[in-house]
Amino acid sequence: MDKNDALYLRFPAGLRFFLAPQHRGDAPMPAAPDGTSTLGHLVEAAGVPLTEVGGLRMDGEPVPFSHIPEGGGTVEVEPVGRPQALPPGPAAFLLDVHFGSLARRLRLLGVDTAYHNDMDDPALVVQANAERRVLLTQDRGLLRRKNLWCGAYVRGTRAEAQLDDVLRRFAPGLAPWTRCTACNGLLQPVTKDEVAAEIEDGTRRTQDVFARCRDCGQVYWRGAHHARLEAVVAEALRTVSAARAQGAPWRGGR
Repeated sequence: MDKNDALYLRFPAGLRFFLAPQHRGDAPMPAAPDGTSTLGHLVEAAGVPLTEVGGLRMDGEPVPFSHIPEGGGTVEVEPVGRPQALPPGPAAFLLDVHFGSLARRLRLLGVDTAYHNDMDDPALVVQANAERRVLLTQDRGLLRRKNLWCGAYVRGTRAEAQLDDVLRRFAPGLAPWTRCTACNGLLQPVTKDEVAAEIEDGTRRTQDVFARCRDCGQVYWRGAHHARLEAVVAEALRTVSAARAQGAPWRGGR
């Protein structure tokens, strides 16, 4: 191929961790167009899921993922803008099997979060599509499934970092203390008398405010860990507020 016909992909710093180590520098990455592959395919072949790409520009001009390059040039790969707009209505997520701790934190914040610790990839896609939930995962192969309606790669190895990433990316509406952290059901207030048979004597003596999950029946009160959970909630509220102040949501799509 003549050097004037060479095609290069330039990735921003925030997406380079997806690339092979030798391509994580500032230099654009060479691509190998074959006359049939789309730019979207070439980006995914480099290791970056299209769920993480906000747009493409070829020699400064916007181009769709479906564009088939015929000659050389440089393609600028733009990251998804933050906060990323969600479909109308309350945010709803589905987490893959590795995100149990993240699921509990999102539910603590009142975010509609489905999670199963034994669901395979095809079933995850079916549920995400049927319930219009954003699938959160670190499985790039799962995000590349063409029939997945909406997904996102979660950055971070610890639940705290993962939660921060999700909140900064989507800035979902929060309603702390309204969902069951065990099953995602909604909580409803109950009196001490209604739950007296289900709690210890010490809890009856020291606590007066209780709630019960409408779905699984789990009873909640302000236990020994409440101060730590309040700190998690306060930090989350600050994070979402800062994310929303950052700019208008991105309105693009795959």
